[in-house]
Amino acid sequence: MKFIYFIFILLITSQNIVGQNLTRILFILDASNSMNAEWGAKTRIDLAKEHLNKSLENLVGIPNLEIALRVYGHQSPITATFQDCNDTKLEVIFGKNNIDQIKRRVTSIEAKGTTPIARSLEAAAGDFPDTLARNFIILITDGLEACDNDPCVIAKKLKDKGVKVTPFVIGLGMDLSYLEKFKCIGTYFDAETSEAFSSTLKTVINKTLLNTTIQINLNDISKKPSETDVTVFLYESGTKNLKYSFVHTLNRYGNPDTLVISPDWKYDLVVNTIPTIEKKDITIQKHIHNTILVDCPQGFIKSTCNNCYDKSKQIPFRIIANDSKSTLNVQYLNSTVKYLVGNYDVEVLTLPRSYYKIKVTQSKIEIIDIVAPGTFDYQFSNDYVAQVFLVKLDNSLDWVCNLEDKSRKSQWQLQPGNYKLVYRLKNQKSTNYSGEKLVKIESNRITTIKL
Repeated sequence: MKFIYFIFILLITSQNIVGQNLTRILFILDASNSMNAEWGAKTRIDLAKEHLNKSLENLVGIPNLEIALRVYGHQSPITATFQDCNDTKLEVIFGKNNIDQIKRRVTSIEAKGTTPIARSLEAAAGDFPDTLARNFIILITDGLEACDNDPCVIAKKLKDKGVKVTPFVIGLGMDLSYLEKFKCIGTYFDAETSEAFSSTLKTVINKTLLNTTIQINLNDISKKPSETDVTVFLYESGTKNLKYSFVHTLNRYGNPDTLVISPDWKYDLVVNTIPTIEKKDITIQKHIHNTILVDCPQGFIKSTCNNCYDKSKQIPFRIIANDSKSTLNVQYLNSTVKYLVGNYDVEVLTLPRSYYKIKVTQSKIEIIDIVAPGTFDYQFSNDYVAQVFLVKLDNSLDWVCNLEDKSRKSQWQLQPGNYKLVYRLKNQKSTNYSGEKLVKIESNRITTIKL
């Protein structure tokens, strides 16, 4: 049997009071019998109470904040023949200095009953003294509606009355496609661990307090926010004081994920593409949803060697910005790496070096296919001094490498072509003893020279 773990946050506000100073948060805790199931080393009810009480501690001393607690499933035990669908109760009414009272009540709760989500939401709408504040409901539950009512119907009724309902859902241990059933209520997230739940609960509470969110649109060449899966840093503007770091994500609908950040600073944004993109002195407007636009269209460079017999060779590819001497990245043979759209110089560290110019375009894979090297196998009878040169088409010579004078035999991987080996045994003290040998290297073949 699969279990699920949700957090709903329902924002209840009239159209003309957004931005009021007073904030009210109603916590609704699921104390149904299924909350007694184990989740890691503890039960779900114990972890829910633990994280909720820790979150409440962080709310002590916050001005213009009132909190209340509603619980369901804690009064009537569920049996094989009975479930009390009216088992929902406002345990602690709204107040400014009642956090300790709520924590004590949360600690004493025992999970035993059913899951009347819809009735709890409907009743919760009447728990608020008025609609003149920023009113929120945070519902913590581990299951779906167990009674006859439909939460989607209740959500529609609230909306029809001019009440805006915006839930954030966290699902645990479930088929994510099942979350589509909650699309009628709002957006949602999935979390698979207690730590993920704690982090998301903190984010949700921060959202209720700040009411300030952002999304970062990483735009492609068509100005669509389709780019993602890259680390993003937000620094306090003009400093190296890192405030936030995260991996950019598109939500289940393909839109940039919504983040909660403080509007108290200006920010410098760094998007860690190759190369990186910076956007400085960003101002976040309070109490609204902010969108930050960044143009970062990307494509791919793929490094291959299709005619290589040995596909495991670790040949470095040095990627250089066009007309620059700085190395942007070193990728290896048989890898595919994403880069910003543009022109690049590529130096492949073969012997001798191979050079390419390549143009990266939006979402396309540009392939660099090098020629398979051959093996130059040499054996000397004594210690030696030797160098290898490439014989070019015009018979000029380019230096390739120096052979290791401490090793009388070894192998080198060389690109196909004609080479000249120039050498002298070390114990021969006359230049006249210098020798040379022409060597032809072919792909995937071993050429052996004995001197």
